[in-house]
Amino acid sequence: MFEKHARPLFRADMRVLEIAPDKVPSVYQKIVDQPTIRWETLELAPAANITYVASNEYSFPIPDNTFDIVVSGNVIEHVKKIWTWMRELTRVTKPGGWVVTVNPVNWAYHANPVDCWRIFPDGMRALHEDAGLTTTVAVYDHLDPTPMNNPSAYPLLKQGLRRLLGKTAYIPWYCEAAIDTLSIGQKNAT
Repeated sequence: MFEKHARPLFRADMRVLEIAPDKVPSVYQKIVDQPTIRWETLELAPAANITYVASNEYSFPIPDNTFDIVVSGNVIEHVKKIWTWMRELTRVTKPGGWVVTVNPVNWAYHANPVDCWRIFPDGMRALHEDAGLTTTVAVYDHLDPTPMNNPSAYPLLKQGLRRLLGKTAYIPWYCEAAIDTLSIGQKNAT
């Protein structure tokens, strides 16, 4: 999804901030693969090759309007006050710049140190609006060819679970596909 929807935004000589990268260089930086981009990183704890260390997730040690693109992947679910956090991402983005967010929708609970949210495209649009962003992309999708959240594809699995757990057991539909929301908001030019 990042390759399809976000990759086209990245141009030579941009300045990019990635929030809590998985490693340095990150998966996203490798997808973009543009050596003239100044790719910077932010974490809450000092680590090797991290550009900025923030004292908390709602206040970055970065001037207003610094970055062309701010990227976060699988971070927002670990932020308690996502509306405050989205405003901070917007603050450090240049007018006309982009905030790119990827977040899991159906991933299991995984505290790091907390796990608070699963956000669909409508929720991301509301966060963007509150933060002064115009949503250009908000999609809910997966990369699996046949997601298991399609009941017609796996009727025997559900029958087997009912036999195992009892006929009256409530079984929410089993979903194995990793489904994410990718959203892109553009900072208003005013």
